[in-house]
Amino acid sequence: MSLDIAATKPHERLADALAADLEAVNALIRQRMASEHAPRIPEVTAHLVEAGGKRLRPMLTLAAARLCGHEGPYHIHLAATVEFIHTATLLHDDVVDESAQRRGRPTANLLWDNTSSVLVGDYLFARSFQLMVETGSLRVLDILANAAATIAEGEVLQLTASRDLATTEDIYLKVVRGKTAALFSAATEVGGVIAGAPEAQVRALFTYGDALGIAFQMVDDLLDYSGTDAIGKNLGDDFREGKLTLPVIKALAVARDDERAFWARTIGKGKVEEQDFPAALAILQRHGALEAVRAEALDWSARAKAALADLPENDLREMLADLADYVVARIT
Repeated sequence: MSLDIAATKPHERLADALAADLEAVNALIRQRMASEHAPRIPEVTAHLVEAGGKRLRPMLTLAAARLCGHEGPYHIHLAATVEFIHTATLLHDDVVDESAQRRGRPTANLLWDNTSSVLVGDYLFARSFQLMVETGSLRVLDILANAAATIAEGEVLQLTASRDLATTEDIYLKVVRGKTAALFSAATEVGGVIAGAPEAQVRALFTYGDALGIAFQMVDDLLDYSGTDAIGKNLGDDFREGKLTLPVIKALAVARDDERAFWARTIGKGKVEEQDFPAALAILQRHGALEAVRAEALDWSARAKAALADLPENDLREMLADLADYVVARIT
């Protein structure tokens, strides 16, 4: 999901404040994505890593570590680890979803093939574990290994839930915590851990990342129905791919018989016709589903900001608070 919309851009202020660290992270990423024997690995990796992404997740690690007073080198390793895990999941996701576009560009599986995307994703996962081991922290390894497992679990859960009209908001939240929020919360938590922060601060960083990730995904789901094609994917992609996201779950909870039949055909069976997207949008608007998701995303953003109260008061904390506002700025 792109963050390029508001006049004030907290992620850009964070990037400026962390410029030297980010430069070191980028250098480490380029070094570790190299392969002496398989040149396709850096080709495929560079297509995604250098495609203009915001480096949001590694910035969260760097900011968390600096916020807690870290002066050592290993926050760079952890930020690169987080970016490798994220890139690996994107490569795998695009194969699973049969996607043709990512960040406004053709996906790696489209330019090369599914096999290359899967295997290069596997390589990046392996590289990420090498990086986190180099920190010498078993706790860091535990957090990031658990996050990697949770991400995979969330993706598998989504496979079974995405076309099941009986999927509840609780199951949706489990999917979101897996496929999106797990890496956000791990990114912030390990920053506090590597800094040797007090447990209250480490917990606060986890809570911030968890809530931020949930808000982030809810906004992404909402924008599939109420955004523009400028957000890096086509408007209505989730609907056409038969993904049961929160707006539809909320509309299903109060659906009339004819509406339930509509969702059963389009989402449940994946039989989508050209005129169905406007019809879906009309149903969502009729029941206030989009507004309800907007309110929920704003609530999670507020939870993220509230968690920051237990962290040291400085400019980085203010930027993280602004970032929590910013991820929901496109829907306000």
